Amino acid sequence: MKLNTYLNYGGNCRQAFEFYEKHLGGKITMMMTHGEMPGPTPRGNVIENKDAILHARMELGETELMAADVPPERFQPMRSAYLCLAVKSVEEAERIYNLLAEGAEIFMPLAPQFFSPRFAMLRDRFGTSWMINAEGPHGPGQQG
Repeated sequence: MKLNTYLNYGGNCRQAFEFYEKHLGGKITMMMTHGEMPGPTPRGNVIENKDAILHARMELGETELMAADVPPERFQPMRSAYLCLAVKSVEEAERIYNLLAEGAEIFMPLAPQFFSPRFAMLRDRFGTSWMINAEGPHGPGQQG
């Protein structure tokens, strides 16, 4: 069994995935728009924008993300769930935090914690919630 994450976007799935591919080292392996869908449109498919993403896949680290655009009136930013990104260094945590924080809602700024040399929580400008956790010795005054 394998558990994958499926994200919904309110019309900016392509922009989000291209951003994650460029800045997080992901690799888009599939992206299809509603206009590219073969055959008749399924009942209940209310997206009229032919450029909206019907289905996308991305390899990111050791996992696979999948996503699609949903009608903007149905879209809600992620709540009560996060993509937790574990990185190898403080420098990488700072780099990624600075990229994702632009236009983001910051829940917890990047800072040392008792369990991590750097940790942050935010919702990026695309509506995706992230935890960034640097691996390595714990925060100030803690033993690794």
